[in-house]
Amino acid sequence: MTNSNKTALSRTSWSRRSLLALSGAALGSGAVSGFPTIWAQNIKDVTLRQIGTGVSGLNPIAEQVKKDLGFNLQLTVSDTDAVAQRAATQARSFDIADIEYFSIKKVYPTGAVQPIDTGRIKLMDKIVPIFTTGRLTPDGQMGQGTSPFSVGFVNSKGAKGFAGQRTELMTLLPTIYNADTLGIRPDLVGRPIARWKDLLDPAFKGRAAILNIPGIGIMDAAMVAESVGIVKYGDKGNMTRAEIDKTIAFLIDAKRSGQFRAFWKTFDESVNLMASGEVVIQSMWSPAVAAVRSRGIACTYQPLTEGYRAWGSGLGIMRHVSGLQLDAAYEYLNWYLSGWVGAFLNRQGYYSAVLETAQQNMSENEWGYWMEGKPATASIMSPDGREMEKAGAVRDGGSFTERMGKVVCWNSVMNEDRYMVQKWNEFIAA
Repeated sequence: MTNSNKTALSRTSWSRRSLLALSGAALGSGAVSGFPTIWAQNIKDVTLRQIGTGVSGLNPIAEQVKKDLGFNLQLTVSDTDAVAQRAATQARSFDIADIEYFSIKKVYPTGAVQPIDTGRIKLMDKIVPIFTTGRLTPDGQMGQGTSPFSVGFVNSKGAKGFAGQRTELMTLLPTIYNADTLGIRPDLVGRPIARWKDLLDPAFKGRAAILNIPGIGIMDAAMVAESVGIVKYGDKGNMTRAEIDKTIAFLIDAKRSGQFRAFWKTFDESVNLMASGEVVIQSMWSPAVAAVRSRGIACTYQPLTEGYRAWGSGLGIMRHVSGLQLDAAYEYLNWYLSGWVGAFLNRQGYYSAVLETAQQNMSENEWGYWMEGKPATASIMSPDGREMEKAGAVRDGGSFTERMGKVVCWNSVMNEDRYMVQKWNEFIAA
């Protein structure tokens, strides 16, 4: 952990010491309720088992939980589809699901996840409105696909469907999100890149790649297909069978012509493909671009004319969690919004669900660079202490509002999801 991160810890109000002091004061005065008498003594014995992707299933977060809250966070990391499958079919094998919102559309109706009581979330009213109203600004667009708001709330504890409006019960506590685009090697592409359709430029034959997670890759493919003019979708996030067929057909044609070098599934794969120069343009995630840059290699997260494809993730509490473990789960959820994690994730190029507390844990230079689109006034460091950007650098795509304000679609689960996955697998096998 870097010194800046340690310094950030001193500013957070959710240290273990303060929590124990609070619980002691509560027990003595009766002024604060919510902590069982045994909580402070036994919290060290609690272990929360969490499954999620490598995006936020990070050891420094688990280590900070132990320092701040006193209990253990045991992480299991898998890919997006595997996380959703295990959440739906092996729900008792873990306690917390760190899961994407488009996946919760499949998981929540199984009854594996219990709703979150928003009355127990201390910073509920500070959460970015994307999650609580569906729009970044009152007149902003919601975007096609499975927006977090569309699957974010339920009407009752036993509900299997989604409310489509704000209620007192959430499916997931929002934690992390981003606006995704194409990553490029500006030193190797040889020309400006401005459109999604550039992924199919014959000039990049054998040096392009696309993400091989069906529910996400199909959205990138749709952005490309619409940019080229092959398909005009009614809703990219809920394609008809005919639209799926057209989308997969153009992908198969591109594959057979040799356009794609690879179809990646993991963060590390995408980094290695780009860093090696095997690929010069591809589906990519912001921290992967940052990881390439931290090696001293030019890599750009390229803003595109048509806008961004977005995604969001959150923490869900599994149905079986109760008692002291449930109390610990709510402390963990509240801690996640309290600032340390938000700053940690922002420094990787993601966005946190509560901006105010993240800002309190970042330097003025960091906040200006990552969130306001300002030139860095000093070196920008990664969470592990490596220099990512030099003074004067400006974040690709600009400010938080500029990037999240240009989201045109969200990762999605379609009505024709099974058919889409079948056709996607035909593309990968072609």
